[in-house]
Amino acid sequence: MAGKQAKILSDQAARDLLFFAGTTRHPDRNRAIVLLSLKAGLRAAEIAKLTWDMVEGAEGEIGSTIEVRDSVAKRRHGRRIPVQQDLRQALIALRKLSPGNGPIARSERGGPMTPLSIVVWFNRAFQAIGLSGCSSHSGRRTFITRAARLVHKAGGSLRDVQLLAGHRSIQTTERYIDGDSDAQRRLVSLI
Repeated sequence: MAGKQAKILSDQAARDLLFFAGTTRHPDRNRAIVLLSLKAGLRAAEIAKLTWDMVEGAEGEIGSTIEVRDSVAKRRHGRRIPVQQDLRQALIALRKLSPGNGPIARSERGGPMTPLSIVVWFNRAFQAIGLSGCSSHSGRRTFITRAARLVHKAGGSLRDVQLLAGHRSIQTTERYIDGDSDAQRRLVSLI
């Protein structure tokens, strides 16, 4: 990743972003967009191209996984991501307002939001809540960093984080993970 990376969101910043989404003209859609980034680690383009059939089960209910198809994923590297509970509730609420098939993130005119419109939405949201250095990629970096810090509690490895992120290389995943100086101090004190 050349250049400056998007900042990781603190728990409070994530809550502020979700609160802001709830104050907008399309709170259900915007809350789902934020949670698709924070709780599923999706890129802006993946959020824009995600359709209801990628999150629904055979009966039409919100399924237990998101199927990010190759046609939607960067470099055609699709993946399956378990649906986190807050994200599930947001998708259920949004689905009630979005009959039929097609894109999950719809514009005001009913068509799909573009990847650029997702990026712009996040930029305006971060500006509105006073966070600098954040972008549409901040939620994804936050997801990957938090997953890496917690993966041992789930009995997994960094390879599991790599697969959730949809990275071909473990080195790419490692570049997304932000260090924690407090954790480093605690670790050294244990040695």
